[in-house]
Amino acid sequence: MEPIKQFSRKIVALPINDTDTDQIIPARYLKVTDKAGLGQALFADWRYNADGSPKEDFVLNQPDHKGASILIGGHNFGCGSSREHAPWALVGGGFQAVVSTYFGDIFKSNSLKNGMLPIMVDEETHQQLISLAQEDPTTSVTIDLATQTLTLPDGRGVKFPIDGFSKECLLNGVDQLGYLMNLDDKIAAYEGSHPARVNTLA
Repeated sequence: MEPIKQFSRKIVALPINDTDTDQIIPARYLKVTDKAGLGQALFADWRYNADGSPKEDFVLNQPDHKGASILIGGHNFGCGSSREHAPWALVGGGFQAVVSTYFGDIFKSNSLKNGMLPIMVDEETHQQLISLAQEDPTTSVTIDLATQTLTLPDGRGVKFPIDGFSKECLLNGVDQLGYLMNLDDKIAAYEGSHPARVNTLA
C-alpha cells in the first residue's frame, strides 16, 4: 500500500442511508480472489442498465463528478455482509476515503486494512459536505491523517477518530503482516535473549 499522509481531493455525494456491501458490489462479482477490475463493478446495479450501458442520472456517471476520490456516503455506510470486495471495489474505483456519520464495523475494519480511510463526522459537517458536493462538483477537501483532521473549503477543521494501530499502518503504507515483518529484527533479538523453556526437539 502507498502511505497515507495528507491529501486534497474532490468530493462526490451519494447520500443514501444504509448502503450495504451488496449495493457497493453485487454478489455476482465475488467469484474472484483478485482485486483487479473490481472498480468497474462498483455500485453496478445503480450505475448500469441491464444491457451494461451507464445510467446517465447516477452521480458517478456524470462528467462533472469525474475524478472525485472522496465519497460522501449516507448514514450506516457499508452495513450488511463482511465481504472485503466492497473496499476493494471502492479503491479500484479511485476512492481514497469515504465520509459518513456511521459505518458498518466490518466494512470499516476491511477499509483500514486495504488502504482506504473511513472518516466519521458529525451530522452538521456531513450535511455541509453533501450540500457543497451537490452545489459545486469541483469542491475539494483536505484530509490529514497525522492530525486526524478533515478541512473544509472554508478552513474549518473537523477531527475524526481512528485507532492507533490502523493509523500507524496507513501512515507507513503497510498492512498487518507488513507491520510484523518490520519488527523482524526486534523479534529475533527478543528470541535470542530468551532461551526456549521447552525443548521441542527432545
